[in-house]
Amino acid sequence: MSTDARRCFIVVLAAGEGFRMRSNRPKVLHDIAGRSMLAHILAAVGESGATDVAVVVGPDRDDVAAEALRAAPGAAIFVQRERRGTAHAVLAAREAIGRGYDDIIVTYADIPLLQGATLAAMRSALAEGAGLIALGFAPQDPAGYGRLIERDGRLVAIREHKDANAEEKAARLCNAGPVGFRGAEALAMLDAVTPNNAQSEYYLTDLVEIANARGLPARTLEADEAEVMGVNDRVQLAAAEAGMQARLRRRAMIDGATLVAPETTFLSFDTKIGRDVLIEPHVVIGPGVEIGDGAVIHAFSHLEGARVAGGASVGPYARLRPGADIAPRAKIGNFVEIKQATIEAGAKVNHLSYIGDARVGANANIGAGTITCNYDGFSKSRTDIGAGAFIGSNSALVAPVTIGDGAYVGSGSVITKNVEPDALAVARGRQETRAGWAKAFRARHRKR
Repeated sequence: MSTDARRCFIVVLAAGEGFRMRSNRPKVLHDIAGRSMLAHILAAVGESGATDVAVVVGPDRDDVAAEALRAAPGAAIFVQRERRGTAHAVLAAREAIGRGYDDIIVTYADIPLLQGATLAAMRSALAEGAGLIALGFAPQDPAGYGRLIERDGRLVAIREHKDANAEEKAARLCNAGPVGFRGAEALAMLDAVTPNNAQSEYYLTDLVEIANARGLPARTLEADEAEVMGVNDRVQLAAAEAGMQARLRRRAMIDGATLVAPETTFLSFDTKIGRDVLIEPHVVIGPGVEIGDGAVIHAFSHLEGARVAGGASVGPYARLRPGADIAPRAKIGNFVEIKQATIEAGAKVNHLSYIGDARVGANANIGAGTITCNYDGFSKSRTDIGAGAFIGSNSALVAPVTIGDGAYVGSGSVITKNVEPDALAVARGRQETRAGWAKAFRARHRKR
């Protein structure tokens, strides 16, 4: 039976407490590239072509269950009431496992760099006749890792490092954790696991010897070491972030973007970057950003939840917050912040300005130091700036307010009323000049 025709059920174990993270947040909810570790692994499950997925959570972990359902709305949630080992955790999903799937794959929520293609390869191995497939890797330093013990092309055991003899410690492959097995044998094999160990826990690794005893061929599949790195503490979390960033940067460059200093550019899991985009050093891109062909993101800019159209220019030192929509040929300059605002084609907001809850019309010019006063302490109001309008430097536009097409606002104005198209609005105190006043003032103070 081909892989596509086989019904595969993937169980994601997410019940660990993660004490070494030293955090009030569950380990699997910590983010990598703007997405939780749990959401990363569920995305990989989705890419694998699996039929169904379950997530096993710990007791009173509604937050983990909620994240699982947000990332994979069709996921089944099961609770491991007592922590008695990995095989015990899988059996929390006994009801689903017994529904007659062709294949069962178990993976972990704390190996966030695992890719859907690797899970698909595990499915293929089962479709090709393996009774059990264990994922392994060949680390440069195998110290501390369990070994995959193979003889005559078969996997015969998974041996913990502390229990392995010298010959077994020489094994090339180490245990990465994920394991797959035939669905028809799943419950019988899992029920055969016994807690005959110092911890009195039920371990998935025992399935290898159980499979061999039942005449089921056990095999190994090798993955890249970086792909299967586990995350147990903040140091490993940083390493996983670095690994994910390297993957995202490489993908962006292969797809046609130029990253001047890739190691200083930080992307998110969902960043979309077009061809011939130029990203200068020290740019941070949060979730929900789309950058069109030929756009330029200058150094030290920060983008999140924003769209930058082709040919637009952002930065340096610009901040685009959620809802920023920058049209073709628009320019967002240094120390400019845009939030929930549309900057239309050819418009310029060149420096030292804040534009929030607003529309800036095509080819309008926003002078330095201009701000939209959009919040009154209770609600947000909009500012509408027409096409070709010119807003003089150091102006405050008090929303709700409309500046008509082609209108001018004099520098230093505080605009509280609508300005008609092609009109000039000046709202500032009248200048008064007193000749000689400064000289007399200094003279008076010198006599004191």
